[in-house]
Amino acid sequence: MPDQQEAAPQARNRHSFQFKLAGALLLVIVADLLFYMERAGSTLGLFALTVLALIACLRGDMFRRWPSRLAFASALLFALALAADPSLLSFVLYWTALTLAVLLPRTAAFDNGWRWLQRLFFHLLIVNFGPFRDWVIARKAKARRGPTGFGRGALALVLPAIGSIVFIALFAEANPVIDDALAQLDFGAFADENLVLRIAFWAAAFIGAWSLLRPARVVLRPADPDGDWAFDLPGVSLASVTLSLLAFNAIFVVQNGLDAAFLWSGARLPDGMTLAEYAHRGAYPLIATALLAGLFVLITLRPGTASAASGPIRLLVTLWIAQNLMLVASTMLRTFDYIDAYSLTRLRIAALIWMGLVAVGLALICYRLLRGKTGGWLINANMLAALIVLGVCSAVDLGRMAAAWNVRHAREVGGRGTAIDLCYLNTLGPSALLPLIELESRPLPTELRKRVAWLRAQKFDELTRIQADWHGWTWRGARRLAAARAQIEARHLGRPAGGTRQCDGRPFPPPPPPPPPPPALEVPPNENGAMENEVAHAAPAPKPLTGRAQR
Repeated sequence: MPDQQEAAPQARNRHSFQFKLAGALLLVIVADLLFYMERAGSTLGLFALTVLALIACLRGDMFRRWPSRLAFASALLFALALAADPSLLSFVLYWTALTLAVLLPRTAAFDNGWRWLQRLFFHLLIVNFGPFRDWVIARKAKARRGPTGFGRGALALVLPAIGSIVFIALFAEANPVIDDALAQLDFGAFADENLVLRIAFWAAAFIGAWSLLRPARVVLRPADPDGDWAFDLPGVSLASVTLSLLAFNAIFVVQNGLDAAFLWSGARLPDGMTLAEYAHRGAYPLIATALLAGLFVLITLRPGTASAASGPIRLLVTLWIAQNLMLVASTMLRTFDYIDAYSLTRLRIAALIWMGLVAVGLALICYRLLRGKTGGWLINANMLAALIVLGVCSAVDLGRMAAAWNVRHAREVGGRGTAIDLCYLNTLGPSALLPLIELESRPLPTELRKRVAWLRAQKFDELTRIQADWHGWTWRGARRLAAARAQIEARHLGRPAGGTRQCDGRPFPPPPPPPPPPPALEVPPNENGAMENEVAHAAPAPKPLTGRAQR
């Protein structure tokens, strides 16, 4: 009876391993059909949902605790974002959430985000060795238990398979009907020149699937349960922290006062300096200043220390954090002024989002100090805010947002912004299609209208080609293409002349004319009546001998 009880878990583990191996191979086949040498569209979301369904069937332990269930639900949301409009950000968030879902059941509890970043990093490092590790484990298990029923069945198929191949080859040689039937079969589909690349693709897909089905356990060193940094800077005392906060508050008052004068009240800048220059020069250094301020508070005012318990210091820190928030607000206003003077880009949208996250982080640092929260709480709160913002960004088309803003505020349509940058709109791809249609419908100079119409036609044709292939088809692209067709028809926009043009729709300048041939030299005839130019076209004179040939 004990032997039977021990054999039952071993059989279950063996079957679980075989099911996971079959699931990984199934994902490799699906990935090959969807992605190999093909453009990835909503098929990436379809594959992500397939992976989720397979993981849910083979990894039931994910649903026993709420952190892994929450991570799985987040992965499902990002899979839907991939199905709507795939992007690198959506894929990274999806893969991170799903990896957390399969790793969380292997840990005692969710400690803090920083330690989980370390676990994800080490998981990424060892993921390539997972199949080899499990192969060694399977070999050792097979040696202990001897041949299994599956192994004996596989060996039993070897003889009939080899014999059948031999007999079919002989019959094909003797019977032309069988030979013609075999000739119709395409055995060279996988034997092309890209076989090595395809095998590498299969290997990468298998490793990725195996890392989710059988993830390695990542064990970190025990950490402070509060998640705080357990070190002190030399020379840091209650007096030094107090003097530092007094000095820092005084310096920040000067900076915030200048910003209040020039940015918020509209005072006249010094001669030779424009508002755009003033805004651009201070944007990133001031954000670095706010980050250093937050780092100072984290290191010198940990909960439980004498400086954190001091009432005057807590008041000075609160005042300083408030000044830092004012500094971040001024930095965002600087960026808005710079955008008004020039244009909006995806990078500048990302910069504004980053500034907002810095402000949230500073507010959380102040709340942590006043409420006595742990360092782990602060890390988790900041990471949660960052994940929420990144999740929203993965579902929003920032390219279309930038293109629409630039079109509405362009100088050519009566806006207060700069001239429209058609080259930048060209780099946005199909995201700029609907804003270009809106721009073309506005009253424009004839030459500019022709350039906008050519660029609109190029983006429309590009999106049409992408949507025509089911591999690259996306739900957002289909809606965008339908909206573009409806607007083009409603606004009676014609088809411009094709051809190749510059990035802003300007025709390429004609090539310069070839240089004229050099004029023929007019020389008088010599004594014999022959022209000198005829002598010039005669055989060249031999070169004088030099070196060893002279001797």
